[in-house]
Amino acid sequence: MSWEPVVICGALSLMGLPSNWQGAVPEVSNIYGAANRLFDRYDVILAPDTIAPGWWAGAPSVLRDKEGVFWLACRMRTAEGPRGLRGYELRILRSEDGIDFETVHRIRREEVPIPGFERPALLTDPETGRFKLYACGPWQGGPWSIIKFDDADNPDLFRPETARVVIGPMAKTHEFDVPPDEYKDPVIIHANGAYHCYVIGVVRRTERVFHFTSADGAVWQPVGNPYEPILNLQDWHNFYVRPASVLPVGVGYLFIYEGSKVSWYEPVYNIMTGIGFTFDLHTIIDLTPASPLVKSATPSATHHTWRYSHWMYVEDEIWIYAEVATPEGTHEIRRFTIPVKKWL
Repeated sequence: MSWEPVVICGALSLMGLPSNWQGAVPEVSNIYGAANRLFDRYDVILAPDTIAPGWWAGAPSVLRDKEGVFWLACRMRTAEGPRGLRGYELRILRSEDGIDFETVHRIRREEVPIPGFERPALLTDPETGRFKLYACGPWQGGPWSIIKFDDADNPDLFRPETARVVIGPMAKTHEFDVPPDEYKDPVIIHANGAYHCYVIGVVRRTERVFHFTSADGAVWQPVGNPYEPILNLQDWHNFYVRPASVLPVGVGYLFIYEGSKVSWYEPVYNIMTGIGFTFDLHTIIDLTPASPLVKSATPSATHHTWRYSHWMYVEDEIWIYAEVATPEGTHEIRRFTIPVKKWL
C-alpha cells in the first residue's frame, strides 16, 4: 500500500509525533510465542500525582519483610524543570497484600539536598534485619552517583540528611582512559555471601551495565575491569542497555535488563525490557537478542515504555512491579503476575 506524504504527515500530527519523524515502532519478536501476553493483565499500584504528560510514578523497588508486609520505594517525577532532574521525591509505601499500598514516608530532594532523584533500591540486611535504602542523583552539583541512607529499623524511618555517596566516578589510571563519568539506577541483591550492585554506568553519554560487590553494603568495589560493561550495546538495545532486576532460578539467575534502539522515537525514555541469564552473577547471556520481550500494552502516541521492573517470588507466583507508559502520556507503577507452577 502506498501513502501520500501529506496523509502520513497528517496522521503523525494527530498522534502527537513530529511530521518529520523517521523512527521505527518498537516490536516484540514472534519467536517468544505467548510469553509477552503474560503482561497484558495487571494491577495499577501507583499513579503519578498529576495525570498529565511527563508526570511519572515509577522506578519501583519492592521487598517483603519477615512478617509478610510489602514495602515499596519509588521515584515520583514532575513534568516541570530540566529533563534528568525531574525526580522530586522518593516515596515509601506499605501494603499487607502487595496490591493496595499506602504512603508512609517521603524523602524530598530539597531535604537531602539533591537536584533530582532516579531509581532507589530497598532491601534488608540479612545479618541485622535492618532496612537499607539506596538512591542516585547528581551529588552536590557534581556527577550522578549512587547514594546510601543510614540503615533504619523500619522503612518509614530513613533520614534524608544521612545520604552519602557510596559509588561514584573513579580516578583514571591513565590520562586517556574512558571510565564511566556517572553512575545511576542501582539494582542491589544479597547473594552468595555478598551484596551485588548493578548500575548504569554513563560512558560518553551512553548508558551501559556495570557490576560492583560489597561485604557490608557500604564499601563497594568493581568486579573485573572497572571500565568494562557486562552487557553490550547491540541488536535492539544498541542505544542504551541498563540493569532492571535479578531473580534466582536454582542453577543461576535471570538477569532482567532494559534498553532502547537508536531508530526508536526518543530512545532516552522509550525503554523496553529483555531477559538474560547468568551463572556467576557477572557473565550475562542475552536470551532476547531479537527484540525486547515486553513493551507497554497501553502505549501513548509516542512511547511504549516498560522499564524499571522488580521481579520477586510470592508463594507460587513471580510478581513483577514495573514502570509502564499509559495513553495519557504518564507512567504508572503496575503489578504483573506469572504463575510458577504452570512452567514446572
